[in-house]
Amino acid sequence: MRKRIGIHVGTTGGASTAVERAQEFGANTLQIFSSSPRMWRAPRPDPEQCARMRELRERLDIGPLAIHTSYLVNVCSQSDEVRAKSIGAFRGEVERALALGAEYLVLHPGSWKGLTREEGLRLAAESIGRAIDGLACEEAGFQILIENTAGAEFSLGGSLEQVAELVERLKTTAPVAVCLDTCHTHVAGYDLVTAAGYEETIRQVEATVGCARVMVWHCNDAKAERGSKLDRHEHIGAGTMGIEPFRRLLNDARFAHSAFVAETPVDEPGDEARDVSALRALVAE
Repeated sequence: MRKRIGIHVGTTGGASTAVERAQEFGANTLQIFSSSPRMWRAPRPDPEQCARMRELRERLDIGPLAIHTSYLVNVCSQSDEVRAKSIGAFRGEVERALALGAEYLVLHPGSWKGLTREEGLRLAAESIGRAIDGLACEEAGFQILIENTAGAEFSLGGSLEQVAELVERLKTTAPVAVCLDTCHTHVAGYDLVTAAGYEETIRQVEATVGCARVMVWHCNDAKAERGSKLDRHEHIGAGTMGIEPFRRLLNDARFAHSAFVAETPVDEPGDEARDVSALRALVAE
């Protein structure tokens, strides 16, 4: 299979239009929101759009499809009300992902502010388990990907160890794997920039979550400095990380199975295609 390089794509005009846009941008994998990322409730996807998305992806050889969970979902919230809403919203995300034929659903675990980290981990695992209860996830070859975060205080997943802990708690109750974000990793304090730092960071990835479990890399340069904990994405090669970390990552045999998806800004028309092209140009022949 060719290296899978893509970008987050909008769904204006229907979910299936994202596949056509991805192809226009030079991508052969993509990520979308299945609904507004800032609304609790979302309509069921149109069956015609679901069928068309599956047909287009097969015909154009575009995949895997990752869906990013709504930003409102906080499965480890101290608030019973917010947590209940999050469980309902996350179940809706899984149902839509299954209907659209997505392979992955990417989740930021949320904030455990007001609790201990241990309580946050427990609530996150319980909430995800409740959300998927009775859904045919494994039969569909579908996985929930726990994404690492930028390391802000109380944010679950700010370290590789925290991601690994949540995956470990979920592995008997949910089809779970990992999504790592280059910007989040960088601003959380890990070194992906220097050659030695990159090797040490990937050694830590292997020792915690395991390289084989990293199904998606979000490829984003960073506006902020390493260790700043500021989640601000930049175009590939234009931020504080530079181009070399992406070259190493895209040619790292330990991630030959992974998809690489940019979530970079769209400041001007054509930015999506430029960032996909920048990533593609780094792949060694």
